[in-house]
Amino acid sequence: MKPFIAISAIALMLGGAAPVFAQSSHVPAGTKLAKDQSFTYWLQDDLKTLDPDLSTSKDGNDVLQQMFDGLYQQDDHGNLVPAMAESFDVSDDKLTYTFHLRDEKWSNGDPVTAQDFVYAWQRLADPKTASEYAWYIELMQVKNAHDVIQGDKPVSDLGVKALDAHTLQVTLETPIPYFRQMLVLSSTFPVPEKVVKEYGSDWTKPEHMVSNGAYTLKSWKIGESIEMTKNDKYWDAANTTLTDLKFIPIQDLNQALTRYQAGELDFVQTPAGQYPRLKDEYPDQAHAPPRSCVYAYRFNVGPNGPEALKDVKVRQALSYGINRDIIIDKILKGGQKPAYSWTHWATAGFKAPDIAYAKWTDKERMDKARELLKEAGYGPDHPLKLRIMYNTSSDHKKIAIAVQQFWKQLGVEATLENFEWKVYLDKLNTQHDFDVARTAWCADYNEASTYLDVNTSWSDQNSGQWSNAEYDKLMKDSKTAADPQADYTKAEQILATDMPLAPIYDYSLPMLLNAHIKGYPFDNVQLNWYAKNMYRTAK
Repeated sequence: MKPFIAISAIALMLGGAAPVFAQSSHVPAGTKLAKDQSFTYWLQDDLKTLDPDLSTSKDGNDVLQQMFDGLYQQDDHGNLVPAMAESFDVSDDKLTYTFHLRDEKWSNGDPVTAQDFVYAWQRLADPKTASEYAWYIELMQVKNAHDVIQGDKPVSDLGVKALDAHTLQVTLETPIPYFRQMLVLSSTFPVPEKVVKEYGSDWTKPEHMVSNGAYTLKSWKIGESIEMTKNDKYWDAANTTLTDLKFIPIQDLNQALTRYQAGELDFVQTPAGQYPRLKDEYPDQAHAPPRSCVYAYRFNVGPNGPEALKDVKVRQALSYGINRDIIIDKILKGGQKPAYSWTHWATAGFKAPDIAYAKWTDKERMDKARELLKEAGYGPDHPLKLRIMYNTSSDHKKIAIAVQQFWKQLGVEATLENFEWKVYLDKLNTQHDFDVARTAWCADYNEASTYLDVNTSWSDQNSGQWSNAEYDKLMKDSKTAADPQADYTKAEQILATDMPLAPIYDYSLPMLLNAHIKGYPFDNVQLNWYAKNMYRTAK
């Protein structure tokens, strides 16, 4: 630190203009930093929103956690670290949490207060907001959340209140040991009440956007880029080295790779099948860490779904008919693992259940699939016809074509439907206008319930509208169980039997990362990254 200060002082006395970087606590001593402290990140799709209360995607969370501080963040290993919450107290019955907030300011200079959290959480739960993630506040077991979401109680009854400007109190219905882990998600971030009320839905436009994180919004060009710049009002600005962030949505992974190789991107996911080659070509840039997400095909068993999919034999046959090993070994080739259960294998504390069909040979699965379809009344003389819907991506297309061919061997005629991200989401979650849909789930926190709660009848993310009373009861019971693993095991076994969806693979993230970008959290299974902890070294 002293040499930097000395050089800086001499430069000022001599009128020098050479840039001098503060020595962040994240940068090892002696590291030579680049003059250009920027980071350009690839996004699969443009974001639907920059409003924390309306965001639903993993990419959205990645972007929002650069601009907003919630109560907690994660370190490189996924452990909780304080953000806005400097400390907390919890009652003996584990139902009341009192968070003591640090002195922090919004980017417009206003203080961030406990009331900003109260407003944000009430707004998330308020039916008028129509947030697709309102259910999350109920999953957190916040008192009265269910009744507030249903419109049976006013938002003022939600179990969250500001005791004073720097003290936030949360009351739960049921104690859950992973409650604080749930507070890293962008849905729990504060929002500036004054700004939201003044500008309404326009509050996220760059000219109005106010945030409390390490970066502020500079521009958002729909379909082109999201740009941010360092927030000098941020409480930890002295330890923030990267000064400029840029997020570029590119749906075609091959095009994204070309732009990475041209130096336009610092991060990109590798296209399906190319990771082994790229690992040989770029050994210091290619990585494939586990990523807590699962890829699946969800079956629409709701009112808008085809009658055939209401037959469990058909759903089982379709799942058995997907050759996961071919998808993993021949198409993806990026460290993924075949999935026969819904919860990602690397989830903390999770023990995968004994799923019978996971042990069958491919021939045994195909023979059983043909048998089940025949019993359901389908065959060469009466082929099952289905639509497979996926969002625009060369990888999703390759998998859809493979599944189409697998099912063709069973006598199933599948047609492919490809939609842009926003249209796809609307068809999936709002209109429920699909037969079979490509879907994925990324963990909101590192515990199995983040996966299993998605399939409950009350989940806003249960797009196939499947309902099972026993499953619902297991997930409710798990909230109060001393050890919920037994409930989780039974829940996974119900999914494997009733088959509302067909798990296909557990994610890794095969990627290329500029070798000069340091601080990416490869050991965090959720891969929650914070640009404020990263930096660019000199070439």
